[in-house]
Amino acid sequence: MTGNKTDYEALKEILQKRLDEKRYYHSLCVADEAKRLAEKYGGDQDKAYLAGLLHDITKNAPDEEHLQIFKEFGIILSDIEKNAKKLWHAMSGAEYVKNILGIKDNEIIDAIRYHTTAKADMSLIAKILYLADFTSKDRDYEDVDVIREYVDESLSKAFVYALQYSITDLVNQGRAVHPDTVEAYNQAVL
Repeated sequence: MTGNKTDYEALKEILQKRLDEKRYYHSLCVADEAKRLAEKYGGDQDKAYLAGLLHDITKNAPDEEHLQIFKEFGIILSDIEKNAKKLWHAMSGAEYVKNILGIKDNEIIDAIRYHTTAKADMSLIAKILYLADFTSKDRDYEDVDVIREYVDESLSKAFVYALQYSITDLVNQGRAVHPDTVEAYNQAVL
């Protein structure tokens, strides 16, 4: 990062060193989709792109690195989080982006932090990142075409559908649903 101008090439080099090829490609796809959605829904395209680019920066990190980041930056895991390592990269990634890369924009940090669980009172950029992660062009899960259709129709409709999809998937696997996800869903449908 130099001055007020974001050095995307330098950040991409960092990502290439930290992520495997598939995850790096996914990050580029999410950044592009986040920028597209920000343009469509009146969000800050640069913030959306940056959040999308960096959202998985610690995804391929070993458990020890996540635990070290949690310890260093005072993150205390709930019982659900201790047992759901898939959530760790969102928490460690937000701290990495803030404290190691020096990005101080709270909206970007918050979007990265909650891109897996969502939460109540998400900003537009956070909702965009959450949905861009679901709908990026590299995604191929069942129902991806439905949510892609919804995201172009209505951000709130897509957000509710994505939360329902996540909650149902977790329940079907017999896994705990993070309280943040439940609160996001409850708020979205009220």
